[in-house]
Amino acid sequence: MSHAADSPAEHPASSPTPLEPDESPASRPGGHHHENGLALLALGALGVVYGDIGTSPLYAVKECFHPHLGLQPVARDVLGILSLVFWSLTLVIVVKYLTFIMRADNRGEGGILALLAQLRGRGSASVFAALAIFGAALLYGDGVITPAISVLSAMEGLNVATPVFAPWVVPLTVAILTALFVAQQRGTANVASVFGPITLVWFVSIALLALPSVLAVPSVLAAVNPLRAVDFFLHHDRHAFFVLGSVVLCITGGEALYADMGHFGRTPIRVAWYVVVFPALVLSYFGQGALLLERCGADVDGDACRLALQNPFYALVPPVLLYPMVMVAAAATVVASQAMISGAFSLTQQAVQLGYVPRVQIRHTSAATQGQIYVPVVNWALMVGCIAVVLIAGSSSRLAAAYGIAVTGAMSITSVLFFAVARQRWGWSLLAATALAGAFLTVDLAFFTANIVKFAQGGWFPMIAGLGVFTLMWTWRDGGRWRAREFAKQRVPLEDFLLGLQVDPPQRVRGTAIFMTQDPEGTPPALLHQLKHNQVLHDHVVILTFKTVNEPEVAPRDRVQLTRLSQGFWRLIGRYGFMETPNVPEILRLAADAGLATTGRRSFFLGRETFVPGGRCRMARWRKRLFMFMVRNARSPAEFYGIPPNDVVELGAQIQM
Repeated sequence: MSHAADSPAEHPASSPTPLEPDESPASRPGGHHHENGLALLALGALGVVYGDIGTSPLYAVKECFHPHLGLQPVARDVLGILSLVFWSLTLVIVVKYLTFIMRADNRGEGGILALLAQLRGRGSASVFAALAIFGAALLYGDGVITPAISVLSAMEGLNVATPVFAPWVVPLTVAILTALFVAQQRGTANVASVFGPITLVWFVSIALLALPSVLAVPSVLAAVNPLRAVDFFLHHDRHAFFVLGSVVLCITGGEALYADMGHFGRTPIRVAWYVVVFPALVLSYFGQGALLLERCGADVDGDACRLALQNPFYALVPPVLLYPMVMVAAAATVVASQAMISGAFSLTQQAVQLGYVPRVQIRHTSAATQGQIYVPVVNWALMVGCIAVVLIAGSSSRLAAAYGIAVTGAMSITSVLFFAVARQRWGWSLLAATALAGAFLTVDLAFFTANIVKFAQGGWFPMIAGLGVFTLMWTWRDGGRWRAREFAKQRVPLEDFLLGLQVDPPQRVRGTAIFMTQDPEGTPPALLHQLKHNQVLHDHVVILTFKTVNEPEVAPRDRVQLTRLSQGFWRLIGRYGFMETPNVPEILRLAADAGLATTGRRSFFLGRETFVPGGRCRMARWRKRLFMFMVRNARSPAEFYGIPPNDVVELGAQIQM
């Protein structure tokens, strides 16, 4: 028996009119910004888009010179590392994401699932769907590690001031993370306005702190020459390759940059990068390198050198400014964490709409701002995960071992999906698409392979977490498709049903009955059961279907498709984007404005299936049980779609799986 669409992806709407590859919300009529608003949008992008990558200077250089890598703070190694950092930022962030990947938006929205949505209905192989789902699953692991390592590395600045604070670093980190997650249920609309200014203060601070060191040791600017990176590899041979596992920490926010682009559009994001973010990051990294060259020099075993190597970022800070800088860093890492948490909420909403995740509670925390949502189950799962990894790891260096694999894995998958979009949607030649995507993938896989060696040191966590989430999402997808096929075998065309009513009309009763179904052309099984057992029909019958279309949002004027049928029947189709949550009261209100005429009390008839093993489904037995468990624990359609509970009538059915 069918009820509200659990897998909207099974019945995608007709493909919308393609946009030009470079169109974004900011470039549409009535889009996000005008010239006088560009600066404000760029400021907002600093907090939401660049919070993650902006806090990488706290730990990236420190991890590159971690004792286990065996590097020395001599000119060749320092300049080689800085050259790798500079060209990683340039090739991955500037060339790959800002120049090309951000053109692969879906009506202004970015992210792995937005890429997949562009391939739906275009004959793409299941391998692309599997890759996209696994990439999305990896981002959940990233959502656990990013807040943990960011806040923990900020609090470790207290150790630089005095060892007295050492026992308090982990408890303070846990307290900040707990407060951050508890505050999520209140919504981020009230604090989002300060995200940009806080992050701007952060970028200005790290640039100003690094500038004196760069001026004192101007030779550090030689790292801009890519030959310094080449020389580093030639000198260290294969050992240099594994250093990439730490260098990658400087670009860990690249995927978040793409996923969050829908909030601001491409132009503000690019302006923020070139005007503020890129210069500040380069200054900070080069300043840390200059400090190492200055304090170590010929005395690599001196106390000043050892202290600089322990935390080169905080070593740049004058003692009088240390505590204020710890506070600024803590605020910046909270902003970075908030961006990742909000991204996980948005990712979950997209996955629900596309049919890869069961219905979960999604609260809209702002009536004025689209996209301000809160997903309790995701929030508390991330909180438990973040606190657990902080308590287990105890330091940012140990967490860094677990960082990188999830990010580089997602980046690699993005490159593959970009190739598919370039070929299928943009019509690029095989040679052009392969050359560009192949170049991206070469860099991505180099970073990914370098991180694999950290698997035993903690890299297993994001991979295992990603595989677990992938298993849940893929099982839900396959179970939903099997269910849809089973219902299709029992399908009674609505046209035939209406003809049967003319031949043998049943007794009609006052009121309006609303039946929710995935198939607007078929007769809802709940309607057949209701007529069979009660032998009556309401005066007005509405067949309601929700369709998820291949765009992030649908304008209210385009949301309703209403058709008047015979025998008092109406066909109502509600069109929602993959970034929206369907809402029954809203769709009925819009349908009434469009001409839907109903009388009397409204009753919603929903099907509730109970799955039992032993049927024809070819899924493995353990996957069947997993799917049945998720069905039992999915949020009821009445709650999910906002249907008044007193107006709901549920009709049960048992299905062998």
